[in-house]
Amino acid sequence: MNNEDQRTLKLLRQLDRQSGPDMEFPDGFDYHRDKERATALVERLERDFGCSCSLGGMQDAASTFTVSVPSEGTEAGSRIMVWLSNFGDLASIAPPSAFPDRGINGDAQAGISDADRVRLEGALSDLGYVLVPQRPLRQPYDGIHTGWVWVGEPNWFVRFFYHL
Repeated sequence: MNNEDQRTLKLLRQLDRQSGPDMEFPDGFDYHRDKERATALVERLERDFGCSCSLGGMQDAASTFTVSVPSEGTEAGSRIMVWLSNFGDLASIAPPSAFPDRGINGDAQAGISDADRVRLEGALSDLGYVLVPQRPLRQPYDGIHTGWVWVGEPNWFVRFFYHL
């Protein structure tokens, strides 16, 4: 694991300690603020990709919002999902094919062209999101909630971006 991955895991472990009683939200989570910013991201991506993007919602998850860029708007012709965590303004990007079950599997970077990645990273950065690289998210979860009942093998993606 490289230094960037180590720094990312350190950040994830710090955020893990900030969770509220049910692991889905940190103390002080502001739903309305997050929805406004997610809506602004949709508008920005629609402009940048020249297509209609959608804002999705999740329940019982550490990610309240997802944004989908449809395949017709991407250079690679693959739909791209942007996962917005309830913690620390974290964001994760990957094509849906990277998530065949409850975590990241396979090559999460496949299906995202360099030009699409630059547009996504620019939009996320401009709106104050912290893009989390895929490699550390695939690491087994070893945080403070190890007594939690998980379905399957938990990893850091599930902890901060998926259904708990």
